[in-house]
Amino acid sequence: MDLEEAFQVVGQFGSYQRRTVAVLVLTQVYMACQSMLIVLVGSTPEYRIDQKDDVPLSQQELVQHVTFTEDMDTIVTEWFLVKNQAYKVSLAGSLFFAGLLIGNLVFGPLSDKIGRRPVYLTGLFFGVVFGYITAFSPSFEVFVLSRILVGLMNGGIGLVCFVLTQEFVGKPYWAMTGTLNSVTFAIGIALVGVLGYFVQPWRSLAMAANTPGVLILLLSLSLPESPRWLYAQGQTEKAEEVLRFMARRNGNPANSLMLQRVRTAKPGGPDNKEVGVLQLAIHPVLRIRTMVLMYVWYACSLVYYGLTLGSGATSGNRYVNISMSGLVELPAYPICMYFINKQWAGRRKSLSSFLCLAGSACLCTMFISEDPGRLVDVTSLALLGKLMVSAAFNIIYVYTAELYPTVIRNAGLGACAMSCRVGGILAPFIPSMRMLHASMPFTVFCLSGLSAGGLGLLLPETLNRPSAETLDDLGSPKHVRVLESIALLYDDQKRKSNHK
Repeated sequence: MDLEEAFQVVGQFGSYQRRTVAVLVLTQVYMACQSMLIVLVGSTPEYRIDQKDDVPLSQQELVQHVTFTEDMDTIVTEWFLVKNQAYKVSLAGSLFFAGLLIGNLVFGPLSDKIGRRPVYLTGLFFGVVFGYITAFSPSFEVFVLSRILVGLMNGGIGLVCFVLTQEFVGKPYWAMTGTLNSVTFAIGIALVGVLGYFVQPWRSLAMAANTPGVLILLLSLSLPESPRWLYAQGQTEKAEEVLRFMARRNGNPANSLMLQRVRTAKPGGPDNKEVGVLQLAIHPVLRIRTMVLMYVWYACSLVYYGLTLGSGATSGNRYVNISMSGLVELPAYPICMYFINKQWAGRRKSLSSFLCLAGSACLCTMFISEDPGRLVDVTSLALLGKLMVSAAFNIIYVYTAELYPTVIRNAGLGACAMSCRVGGILAPFIPSMRMLHASMPFTVFCLSGLSAGGLGLLLPETLNRPSAETLDDLGSPKHVRVLESIALLYDDQKRKSNHK
């Protein structure tokens, strides 16, 4: 039997898989705590400068002339990161996301080569170690280095964790487990606000935010290797052993479970032919599709993390704002799942609509004053924008996987994930643009959302359409839109002229 038939015998989402997925999605809580940590430990309290002229002060002079009038314990108050040193807070947040980008690039291929479990456990262990180094950093330089390393580990953890939640269950449950990762991350953001309210010294907060990683690491030690990865590597006997173990824990007898033996293709043979990543730039349809998707992923990440990281700086209580920034995501997931499965909406229209609504909500903030007594204020509109972009972010994961043929899907998702991380790297700097003008951050979010929503309409609909398996399938009218058809026609004419 093949793997999908084996999962029907084992149980596609039995009691053992539910416990396993629960442990894996809890990792998202730890990752959310690490992603949002800079929002609280990098908060800037009210301060005054005892200086008559506006001459820029050095780090040593800031210590002598700056007096903090608000009782807060953050990296800003410890290392006097104000005035010409204020950029360092955004830099620390940006370098964390740079670490995520590198982690995706390094740990993704590594997990394909040596296995999911060792990469996941190693990344989680070192992530926890570097997290505690953050809490005990003797200087800002050590703090930044530890944040880069935590980001590096989290990049690998998040990618492998998402894959494992898919590979431990049957295909009908992939969408659900993928959404569970997003839901748990949102809950983690909400918990950061609660944690920050009760634990305010920044070193204690860093330790508290890192502690869930220890618990998750202990719970993860008993997880087996992915049976799908073992089977894909030709380790059929080990895959059968894991599947029988899962079946026993699910209460299903599977002693006679036997998988089809994987035939080893000869090197260089036709069965071992791979489609290179360069096809994303060479193939006329994939070139247009990849450029549009990379920009949409970038815009989703920029707006999502920009609004999330800027939640502590909007009007109102910073801890309530951060918690609400996480909780407001929860309705987004059932809403987007409802729309993307309706024939009159589908993936394409839903994605574009949610992105345009997110941009429009940010646009409206420019015409609203920050009076605390108003029914509709900047904070509520920012939360509405966060709700909309969260729905768009969830859709783009599903939509992108459906737009790429099976033979190049991993390469396409990898390219989009890279552009996503670029948006995350830039996001920490956007809220600080309010020093230029109060509406500047929302202007950037507005333009990003509206432009990405408009470009998304260039993509084809995938709802109830057959998925493309090979590059040749992209020539079918079922898989392309008008703009992509023109690119295909141009490519065909060019090929014919070269043969003449």
